Amino acid sequence: MLGEFYAAPGNPGIAELAQCVDLDFADHRAVIAFCKDKSIGLVVIGPEAPLVAGIVDDLAGAGIKTFGPTRAAAQLEGSKGFTKELCSRHGIPTARYSLAGTKREALERLHEHALPVVIKADGLAAGKGVTVAFSRADAEAAIENLFGGGTDAKAVIEEYLEGEEASFFVLADGTHAVALATAQDHKRAHDQDTGPNTGGMGAYSPAPVMSEELCRRTMEAIILPTIKAMRDDGAPFKGVLYAGLMITREGPKLIEYNVRFGDPECQVLMVRLKDDLLTLLIAAVEGELGHVSVRWNDTAALTVVMAANGYPGDVAKGSEIRGLDRVSALDGVEIFHAGTALTNGRLVANGGRVLNVTAMGRTVGEAQSLAYHAVNLIDWPEGFCRRDIGFRAVEREKMTAAQSPSPRPSKT
Repeated sequence: MLGEFYAAPGNPGIAELAQCVDLDFADHRAVIAFCKDKSIGLVVIGPEAPLVAGIVDDLAGAGIKTFGPTRAAAQLEGSKGFTKELCSRHGIPTARYSLAGTKREALERLHEHALPVVIKADGLAAGKGVTVAFSRADAEAAIENLFGGGTDAKAVIEEYLEGEEASFFVLADGTHAVALATAQDHKRAHDQDTGPNTGGMGAYSPAPVMSEELCRRTMEAIILPTIKAMRDDGAPFKGVLYAGLMITREGPKLIEYNVRFGDPECQVLMVRLKDDLLTLLIAAVEGELGHVSVRWNDTAALTVVMAANGYPGDVAKGSEIRGLDRVSALDGVEIFHAGTALTNGRLVANGGRVLNVTAMGRTVGEAQSLAYHAVNLIDWPEGFCRRDIGFRAVEREKMTAAQSPSPRPSKT
């Protein structure tokens, strides 16, 4: 049972539920000292950077129960090259790829791939270190940009996969994996999937493209072999494993792994979850997922990200956001804060992605309408959002409705 709830560093949104504390997660000793001082029973690590830096190892070494993968297991997100090589060794379906440790090697390896080609930074890049190049000049420019930051850069040059993207989540306890609901993210900054890649401009759940058969194939061909491989290699994975998939003609293929709840996918999952999240997280930490199942509401959920103008590039901070009180009066809507702050009693933007406006409905289309109604009530001229989140699912729903036979009139 949840008692005291702390968030670090937190924001004005979560401050309504938790006590926000100023903790630097890069300072593992300070985090451990705080947890011991407050007798913290469970630490849940949200971002990827502390996981890759090994904060779970240090907390566990201090006897503090922590949800999330160790440094070794977090390589599934921390190094795309690590994940690609694991897939190659264990026959996990993914795109054909090349690894390069220098700019010269990357330019040479580029010629091994047909256009279009995908250029990825090997390490963490906040969801933005990916370029889909449709010309050789664009691919070379992406490589130049990737290696321009220093000699420690590494690149993954990857086959371009045709299909539809989807997100598949599991909780894992090192041995067992329990599937969560499906979702679909929108990575591009602008409508109709145009513009630069971002950390995510919106999402919805469930993802209609993920049929029961595709979910089964994803578990059997991708998730379970990964869990077994990590355990066999001495790095058992505990936490959330989020598979970014491409649904191709040959079936689901792994694009990449995240080792934490994705954002904004997490928002649509949480509002649909029927079971107690804390109970599930503890079961994952204690290796008890083999004895639990997860239940979901039959509703759909959709979230629209409101970002500061200029995102994913440079953005200005400090612009005031008004109208959230009008949104809070709507049934079926939740606003999750991301890059917000309070300045002299005013809610202001404090980052790139600022708000996640999340709505529920009987269908994705209904959730979409409610979410954009809520967005329209928010007064923030310095922000923008995509206006087509969920468009694939809504089109599917319209096609299904058009194909359904009309009910026959009853006889009197």
